[in-house]
Amino acid sequence: MSAKIKVGIVEDEMIIAQGILNALHDLGYDTTEPAISYTEALGMIIEEKPDILLIDIVLKGSKDGIDLAKKVKEEHNIPFIFLTANSDAATVDRAKKLNPPAYLVKPFTKEALFTSIEICLSNFSATHAKPAEQENYVVRDYFFVKQGSAFVKVKIEDILYVESSDIYVYLHTTTDKLLVRGSVQSYVDQLGAKRLLRIHKSYAVNIDHIDSVDANNVIVKGVPLPLGRAYRDELVHALGLK
Repeated sequence: MSAKIKVGIVEDEMIIAQGILNALHDLGYDTTEPAISYTEALGMIIEEKPDILLIDIVLKGSKDGIDLAKKVKEEHNIPFIFLTANSDAATVDRAKKLNPPAYLVKPFTKEALFTSIEICLSNFSATHAKPAEQENYVVRDYFFVKQGSAFVKVKIEDILYVESSDIYVYLHTTTDKLLVRGSVQSYVDQLGAKRLLRIHKSYAVNIDHIDSVDANNVIVKGVPLPLGRAYRDELVHALGLK
């Protein structure tokens, strides 16, 4: 299976935090332990590297959830959802200025939590990816792809190769075969820094998973893939064979 999306929880009411934690686990998400303050949340982000944050606007201490969200936008580039209850107008106006990808009003249902997370990821994708790539995007060492109504997380190191299929591509990973929108080249452009290399008009491979290379084929985890003549020199160079 693809890696689970990890949700960071920033909530200082522990009964509410535990309810969120339980709901997220029921929905199939991975989670951090809830952080209860601005400072604790920053430490959690650095140590546990969540993929998305649930941030209660009202936190105890001199800095609240809005201060945290501003810091996240400036330094961490992680999508976040504001958790709100009955905040005053001034607080709401401060929150609006950060253009959060989604809000979640307490109390909320498990279904609303799932919907908010997926909307948040989708909105974040729309503002952080090129128009042709807005159903998938890279965050750190993970690659998010749209599957049906939800995003799933794939570790970039687990991608074996990308195979063209008309207007779609198959992402072959160590555990999955995912059909996603896009072209082989669009995935090379997004993941090139992660050592994804074109070997054929219809294929790109993660060179860390190559078993062997001959005149006509590249073997990836026992699977022979065609090696196009136009791509041979670049591959040889990338592997340090020339």
